[in-house]
Amino acid sequence: MDGSICVLGLGLMGRPIARTLLAAGYRVMGWNRSPRPAHVVAGITLTRTMKDAASAAVCILVLADSDAVDAVIGQLEPHLPPGGLVIDMGTSDPSRSRAHASRLTAKGIGWVDAPVSGGPEGAAKSSLAIMAGGSEPDFARARPVLEKLGRLVRVGEAGAGHTMKIVNQLIVGLTIEAVAEALTLAEKVGLDPRLVQKALAGGFADSKILQVHGSRMIDRSYAPGGRARTQLKDLNLAQQLAARVSVRLPHLDSALSLYQTLVDRGDGDLDHSAVHKLLQ
Repeated sequence: MDGSICVLGLGLMGRPIARTLLAAGYRVMGWNRSPRPAHVVAGITLTRTMKDAASAAVCILVLADSDAVDAVIGQLEPHLPPGGLVIDMGTSDPSRSRAHASRLTAKGIGWVDAPVSGGPEGAAKSSLAIMAGGSEPDFARARPVLEKLGRLVRVGEAGAGHTMKIVNQLIVGLTIEAVAEALTLAEKVGLDPRLVQKALAGGFADSKILQVHGSRMIDRSYAPGGRARTQLKDLNLAQQLAARVSVRLPHLDSALSLYQTLVDRGDGDLDHSAVHKLLQ
């Protein structure tokens, strides 16, 4: 591997991923479907064509959803040489991930689905939780790159990473709802919500979501770390997966309803902690 990487998708997660890999010594290029202001992508060399992007030893996809991955792979694949490696770090449908892996493997191209948890802050600090799916050889090739971004665990063959991320997002979405309800109740009965965070710290009710997202709720500051519409998309994936294995998850239904309401009223680009607004 020659150390060159192209990050395709320079959104909230793609940019810090690219910059962290640059700081780790890799030669990193970037590509985005729509133009980005120069100051937003400062320090990241942009590729002009998909052929240029495919020339990198490793192509990392950090895209919004399964449809975006399908579209970008459709443009990228004709230019990928045998021996290349594609890593999908977004959150997508596991069945589509398996289909991409099967098709690319037949052409001698590696595939690893490696979605992450930890947000832009985790990407910038190399502290992401990375759940990877792919063959042992493909995972071995991806490992040196992914370990620069956080804690890495191989969870199975292709598609398993995206399946694990759906489980992660189910926990995140339901916990955000629980924290929003708890802080709303605390405020209504006259408790200082910051003392809720302090008093519960280290106990069974404590979590990163109580501390990080809880602060966003308390401050009514909903600048996106993860967007509400993205959380809705991920919970819909969880519902589809649950239906596929005939499992009913009643709290998932509740969270889906809240996020759908948030998106329908025009707040889909706010942070997913903004479900708190619906309870005020």
